[in-house]
Amino acid sequence: MSIDAHLSELKKKHAHLSDRVEEAQRCPGMDDVTLRDLKKQKLRLKEEISRLDS
Repeated sequence: MSIDAHLSELKKKHAHLSDRVEEAQRCPGMDDVTLRDLKKQKLRLKEEISRLDS
């Protein structure tokens, strides 16, 4: 897999996690631990994208 293809996949996963975080924040019954875990996953992806992009 090329770097560009890998970056594209990471960006798709990041966008999907963004959607899930937004949805979880709108849901009053969402567990704080689950929301925190989603945000951590999103941050890890963002860091990986940034590292590969430079």
